[in-house]
Amino acid sequence: MRMTMDFSSRVLALAGLLQALKLVRQIADTGHADAAAERIALDSVFRIDADSVEAVYGGSASVRGGLLLLRDHLGTVRGDDALPKLAKAILEIERRFVADEGMTEHVLEGIRTLGGIAERQGSIHPEAISRLGQLYADTISHLRPKVIVQGNPHYLQQPEVVAEIRALLLAALRSAVLWRQMGGSLWDFVFSRRQMVAAIDAHLM
Repeated sequence: MRMTMDFSSRVLALAGLLQALKLVRQIADTGHADAAAERIALDSVFRIDADSVEAVYGGSASVRGGLLLLRDHLGTVRGDDALPKLAKAILEIERRFVADEGMTEHVLEGIRTLGGIAERQGSIHPEAISRLGQLYADTISHLRPKVIVQGNPHYLQQPEVVAEIRALLLAALRSAVLWRQMGGSLWDFVFSRRQMVAAIDAHLM
């Protein structure tokens, strides 16, 4: 994938990550999430060979919600405290995931295998979600630190909800990998917050 390594691309990838994790939080609390936003997140998992970051998400407008969440995080607006904790955990396991070549290949092979189902039935079809969730459980869930999702126990005990959460965590990890491919670093949050906000605002115009 040939992409420009700039803040414009990096903030889109982070927006995709936060948007997926926002859905995780909604499903964990209520058992439901916005279908259109979920489709954007899960479609991104299958766009392995996209030509640009925008193409991964189907355009920057598709992750507008995530861009707003990121801008709030970089500013002074307080939101869901669990969201940045989840994002931090995903960014931490991304390093371990990429370093494990066997796991990376296993996950890529699994995604390619499921691509036909997603193309025929849609990425949010129950079968696609179930198998993406199982792929996450078989691979990424074994990495540390373990991603802990808190929510309503009534929903977190339902297998289909657990599968949906895992599928979206896989989408969040896909965005984390993309962010790192674009040159993203945790130092960006220390030294480049102003540039990141400017890039977000440019997308939101």
